[in-house]
Amino acid sequence: MPELYDVTIVGGGPAGLYAAFYSGLRDLKTKLIEAQEQLGGQMLAYPDKVVWDVGGLTPVRGEQLTEQLIRQATTFEPTIVLGQLIAVCEQMADGTFVLTANTGARHRTRAIILAVGYGKSKPAKLDIEGAERFEGTNLHYTVQDLADFQGKRVVISGGGDAAVDWANALVAIADSVTIVHRRDRFRGHEGNVNRMRASGVDIRIPYRVLALHSVNRTTIEQVSIENVATGEQEVLEVDAIIVSHGSRSDFGPLDKWGLDMSEWTAKVGEKMTTNIPGVFGAGDFVSHGGKVGLLAGAFTDAILAVNSAKLYIDPQSAATAGVSSHNDRFAEKNRQLASCTEEPPVTARTSRRKP
Repeated sequence: MPELYDVTIVGGGPAGLYAAFYSGLRDLKTKLIEAQEQLGGQMLAYPDKVVWDVGGLTPVRGEQLTEQLIRQATTFEPTIVLGQLIAVCEQMADGTFVLTANTGARHRTRAIILAVGYGKSKPAKLDIEGAERFEGTNLHYTVQDLADFQGKRVVISGGGDAAVDWANALVAIADSVTIVHRRDRFRGHEGNVNRMRASGVDIRIPYRVLALHSVNRTTIEQVSIENVATGEQEVLEVDAIIVSHGSRSDFGPLDKWGLDMSEWTAKVGEKMTTNIPGVFGAGDFVSHGGKVGLLAGAFTDAILAVNSAKLYIDPQSAATAGVSSHNDRFAEKNRQLASCTEEPPVTARTSRRKP
């Protein structure tokens, strides 16, 4: 029988990483399992994206924030397992759970926190015949390096947070940035939308990308856009197009666990409880009445899920942890900081502990 843990967190994105930290703070024996070979979750797809809305942090690149989250997550030395997709969950006669991965590895735990984001998320593709042949050249569904767009004429298709964020990030780098959105208003955060409007981005609403034009059949040279209200069409010269139409989720084996699921998320109570006792959720994976769609909201979900797991395991325990300035769990670490002892940075590629 596998070694028994108090809490096993499935998912190594921001919610899962913060849950690992807070679970250690609650003195729970903790394991975190991530299906990818790196920690970071969806943040790995946006290393150059600038994150503005985490409390206490000035604007920080996604890659830097991921590294800081990993360092924080490893504070209390949880066991971290990479490259394992959890497929099966079984509850034993003694109430513990056994999780079986696609590799055949088994993990035993008293409680589970699911922080799997949107599952195996795939970007929604541009619905234009033949568009796929440009994916290896200048049709992009994410941005890995802002420098790739230096001095280029960029068209962004989309109206959500990611599309607005890329427009704001690229306007000072690209030769020109045009954003095309089929509705008459953007879905992104109001402050970012207002910043984009004032930045010199060419805004085309309500428009949609109608056709891609290529003479050499390998790169897009022009884009036809259409006003969805009037039918008016226009051709734009382009060096690169970024499509940000959201994503399609696939939760894979989780669909067979018996969780109360909507199309996109698991339904949880205000304390992050699912309909399965002992199984909790956090982050983008869950929906509830007080849901906040920010990283700060994911961290709050993680705290609530860990506290609920603690009470599930030990109903006599405190409902929440004490503040860090008066918490004995930090006493030795505070002494280390006072003597200028600093551990080397942990990155998404080097954090790997297998059981």
